[in-house]
Amino acid sequence: MLISSTVADERLTTAHRAKLAYVYVRQSSVNQVRQHQESTELQYRLVDRAIGLGWPPERVQVIDEDLGKSGAGGVDRHGFQKLIAEIGLGNAGLVVSLDASRLARNNRDWHQLLELCSVFGVLIADGERLYDPRAYHDRLLLGLSGIMSEAELHQLRMRLHQGERQKAARGELRLPLPAGLAYDRAGTIVLNPDEEVRARLHLVFAKFRELQSARRVMRYLDRNGLSLPVRPLLGPSPHEIVWRAPDSTRVLNILQNPAYAGAYVYGRRQKDPSRCRPGSLTGTVKVAIADWAVCLHAAHPGYISWEEFMANQGRLADNVCRYEAGHSGVPRKGAALLQGIAICGRCGRRMSMRYTGPNADYPVYCCRSDRDQQGNALCQEVRALAVDALVERVVLDALVPDQIEIALAAAGQLEQESRQLERQWALRVERARYEAERARRQYDAVEPENRLVARSLERAWEEKLRVVEAVEQQHARWRAQEPLLIGPVERAGLQALGENLPRIWNAATTSAADRKRILRFVIREVVLDQKRTRGQVWLKIVWQTGATSEHHVQRRVQTYRDYIDIDRLRQRIVELNAEHKMDADIAAILNQEGFVAARGCAFKGENVWLLRTRWGIPTVKINGVDKNPMRWPDGSFSIQGAAAELGVTPQTVFDYLARGLLAGRQLAKGQPWQIELSDDQIRQLRNRVRRTKHSKKEAS
Repeated sequence: MLISSTVADERLTTAHRAKLAYVYVRQSSVNQVRQHQESTELQYRLVDRAIGLGWPPERVQVIDEDLGKSGAGGVDRHGFQKLIAEIGLGNAGLVVSLDASRLARNNRDWHQLLELCSVFGVLIADGERLYDPRAYHDRLLLGLSGIMSEAELHQLRMRLHQGERQKAARGELRLPLPAGLAYDRAGTIVLNPDEEVRARLHLVFAKFRELQSARRVMRYLDRNGLSLPVRPLLGPSPHEIVWRAPDSTRVLNILQNPAYAGAYVYGRRQKDPSRCRPGSLTGTVKVAIADWAVCLHAAHPGYISWEEFMANQGRLADNVCRYEAGHSGVPRKGAALLQGIAICGRCGRRMSMRYTGPNADYPVYCCRSDRDQQGNALCQEVRALAVDALVERVVLDALVPDQIEIALAAAGQLEQESRQLERQWALRVERARYEAERARRQYDAVEPENRLVARSLERAWEEKLRVVEAVEQQHARWRAQEPLLIGPVERAGLQALGENLPRIWNAATTSAADRKRILRFVIREVVLDQKRTRGQVWLKIVWQTGATSEHHVQRRVQTYRDYIDIDRLRQRIVELNAEHKMDADIAAILNQEGFVAARGCAFKGENVWLLRTRWGIPTVKINGVDKNPMRWPDGSFSIQGAAAELGVTPQTVFDYLARGLLAGRQLAKGQPWQIELSDDQIRQLRNRVRRTKHSKKEAS
């Protein structure tokens, strides 16, 4: 009720009337504006209140931009912001509103308004009296009014929320449904009667069951030109199904929606002011499944079971690559075969990946939790190439008995996938033809004389016909590229490939991510420990069946102190050296017998010489380890003996051997020479030496 009074008030001055009077009008929702028009009309009549206080009609401005907006905050209320700006600019002398709750329903905005009015000397009026924010008692009354307004809002919210919660606990609260569900005439939740919508959603869940990744499902749909059904909550037709291009967000929304599992859920999100976005008072965050306020299983028909829904949530969480949380992550394109499933055998944490080498193509499994969390040294690092090779051999050997069954299953899966896609295309073509036929019926129903409408309907009909033609052409191209049935030739080829799994595994068309997916179908995780046994990496493979198997693989070491079988290597070098083998020959024999040098490379003569020097193993000669004699027991001369007998230097003897003037032999390359010298050879070579010396004297 408005009480208009023209009694003079000493608080009203000429300075106030020299400024503008602002009438603020607000309703909390569009529904209130539509159904409670008397309240809106009552607020507009506050203009007469301002005129009665002495303001000319032309100097009274109405701010009604906030009709249909809540007063809980001032961020989205452009009218309230405009009012604050006018007060701050000194343009306002009076602010008129029906009560304090119209201006604000929280003390922050209310006291901001009071403070500005107090600073700039602006009066506040309602339907009953006038207030001066600079006066103590008026300020007190205005503050109490704001407190009561906020308390009233709180009580309203509590009652509404409790009623909503109680109704949701019985499963009777009507919630927005996703595109795959709908309400029937009785208000019961049923599957969407649109057959194409149901088929598309069944395809999404089936492909995620197969591909185990939302992004791969999105790529599959995009590659085959399949859209996703969406029911927008906003817009002129909020309950109509629209088809949108597939993206990761839409696929995740389908996979994470419990309604598709037949569950009635209330409280999936809660408010979190720290997550508010610009222009909003508060944000929302997801609530863990265990903390949902209401979760009624089997409340209505669904596309998957609750158990499959929970398994899907676990798979989606595991696809996020967070090693510290124990998530393996989705298989990626890196070369490391055990990416995401390698477990440290020393601390039990999941191992991460890094790549080394000049081209960053040498993968290494790292356990870096101690370093990241406590600043300590790395727990361990395991080079991946040797470990991956061993795991690859074990997996291929394990799948040998099932190779034919794998090939037949692959053929059946390809045929089933082709039939699924053909079904999707058939429904898409059927929908396009229905839309064209509907447009034709609309065109036929219009009066021929009404050309204004007929031309528009004719254009719409032609557009639908073009859509039908485009969809049919796309379907024809798809059928040409994707045969529906696998012929005998293709089936025989698949069976041949299945009988030779290593060929498929090592094919150029098989990516690293494909190998990892195949591996994860049979292996759950692999435990690695390279410090348990010297020179070896210990592996424990945990299979998907729960069985385990242990293996060892020789690892690359930096020094021979960590060599896997250093005693046997030393014994073998001693044996070969005793057989008068030279270092290069010993290295070749060691490579043939499967020995590997410390850094993972093949043995060379330099490696053998280094080991013999370190271990003090001298080269075994004809006379053991003694110096070479002048003559060997069989009467042949050594290099030193031949040089003394001929009166030349040892280098000259080597020169004679190279030129063929002397004949000699070695048991092996590097062994002492045994030179045969007859009396005639000694005499001839001595004369040769004498003539050479005489010629040099004459020349000098």
